[in-house]
Amino acid sequence: MVNKALHDQTVLQSFAFDNVHGHMYTVQVKNGAGSPAAGDLCVTKLSLTGTILGHMYLMGFGHGVQIGVEPSGSSAYLWTETDGVSDGVNAWGRKLARFPFVNGQTLTTSSSSLRKYAPIAGATSTTCAIDPSTNRLVMRHRRAGAARYAVYDLSTIKAGGSTPLFDIAEPPGLGVFQGYTALGQHLYMFDGTAYSASNPTGDTHLTSVDLTTGKVVQRSFTAAWKSLNYREPEGMAIQLAGGNPRLCFGFASGGAGARRTSIIYKNGLA
Repeated sequence: MVNKALHDQTVLQSFAFDNVHGHMYTVQVKNGAGSPAAGDLCVTKLSLTGTILGHMYLMGFGHGVQIGVEPSGSSAYLWTETDGVSDGVNAWGRKLARFPFVNGQTLTTSSSSLRKYAPIAGATSTTCAIDPSTNRLVMRHRRAGAARYAVYDLSTIKAGGSTPLFDIAEPPGLGVFQGYTALGQHLYMFDGTAYSASNPTGDTHLTSVDLTTGKVVQRSFTAAWKSLNYREPEGMAIQLAGGNPRLCFGFASGGAGARRTSIIYKNGLA
């Protein structure tokens, strides 16, 4: 999928797949000058070829660094950060939220359809992804300023549990953080910045970590879709295509006020 429009015209922040129904959900900061600091987000539902199928607005939720999708019946529940707190520039969610996707709906942090979770007391900058191969939720959060990843069975979180299967520190040496996902025992992270005068050829990297040890397995530079203009790395997700996992990662392209989204994948995972 290359250079596709989302519902709003801002930079893609993250995405995730509904592997049961063949849909994709993206998150971006809502159009409007005050939206980043307010934590207002736009969710777009798309076909796998990039056709827009619907949208939602999430007011005061956070920055949308990562999301999860839980297929349910004929639709899906989304997992996002919520209860965003502004640092003066952006807002960062302090809890996780689960809610059904409803086309055209606007939610606030007090909407009755939200179910909120806070398995780690005092965690900040809280986001999550879902591993569709294991039905585990991976929660990235900060404690005392340090980023960590806690992994839970999704059923444990939904039942109000708080005991993780794994809890590891984010490895040092990453660039500007742009997303993460997980498959089995591996955590994948995405970092880098958009093209600029000081970054003319890109600085995008993919990193894999063993969740059982917290050790880096591989870190590599990627020049994927180097011909995109702007080309800011944004978001990761696992797609199950015919039972085969794909490690997908995204880029924002296009000019300010008319951003586009491109998503590419790797079949070989380490």
